[in-house]
Amino acid sequence: MGTPLDFGVKPYNYYGAYLKKKYEGKRVFKIIVDGGFTCPNRDGSKGYGGCSYCNVDSFTPELSRKGPTIREQIEKGMERAVKGYAAEKFIIYFQPNTNTYAPTHYLKMMYDEALSIAPENVVGLSVGTRPDCIDAEKVALLESYRDRGLDVDLEMGMESIYNETLSKINRGCTHEELETALNLVQNSPLDVCVHTIFGFPWETREMMLKYADEINRFPKIKFAKLHHLHIVEGSIMGVQYKRNPFPVFSIEDYTDFLAEFIPLLRPDIILQRLFGLADYDLLIAPNWGLKKAEIQTYIDKELERRGVLQGAKYEALV
Repeated sequence: MGTPLDFGVKPYNYYGAYLKKKYEGKRVFKIIVDGGFTCPNRDGSKGYGGCSYCNVDSFTPELSRKGPTIREQIEKGMERAVKGYAAEKFIIYFQPNTNTYAPTHYLKMMYDEALSIAPENVVGLSVGTRPDCIDAEKVALLESYRDRGLDVDLEMGMESIYNETLSKINRGCTHEELETALNLVQNSPLDVCVHTIFGFPWETREMMLKYADEINRFPKIKFAKLHHLHIVEGSIMGVQYKRNPFPVFSIEDYTDFLAEFIPLLRPDIILQRLFGLADYDLLIAPNWGLKKAEIQTYIDKELERRGVLQGAKYEALV
């Protein structure tokens, strides 16, 4: 007899199962698009150099970095997804940098172009941004795509819940600005995803576990992406790490942390990701020496072995 994991049942509310149910078994694949945006703490609006952990190329597929046009990126991305993953439907995902950091009319032009490519097979639009680059006009634009029958996912970088950390990493915005953005979309039909980073060396385990309480208190948050800190070439933190190395998560320690964190998390929140991957050519640390599927399998099996269940400790408190 197999375990629940052998039959595709994971001990947390995971994105793959959500997509499969929502789209009636169709294989849905995200197509990453680089719209050529920058960030307010790169262009001088709020600062220079970007977030200290960030080299955006390290998390962006080579195809997206090299595609000269949005159309070429999407067409090649779809072709690759069909051949490699038997994808049937697609979510257009504007991922690198801040994808609402432009005038609304320009954003509309860009989103419209992306969604005009194979529209019969596109089921959603996902837009990654910062909480300080959202306003009512841009929310209304994104909501207009819901009127076309598309699911629209607004992904905001929370990173840390602590302003001291946000200042140290040159984030250029505060946690209160995230709260403001979440309140702005409280009654919106948009789906909201928050992105977190665990492992900043000055944050204790207890501090990181409190991220769950903060996510839980916003009912509008539907999705979450959990990442461990990467140290990459071309980042400020990469230089700092080389000069004075600091502890980073091993896969064992990170899995141990997730085993404690996931039971604290509200059970309805869908986890789009449990960890991140950086380009190995740019990755300084931690290098776990495993492929994405191997990391996923290791974490899932260990969580199951420990009897982890998302929301178990949350529900015990409410």
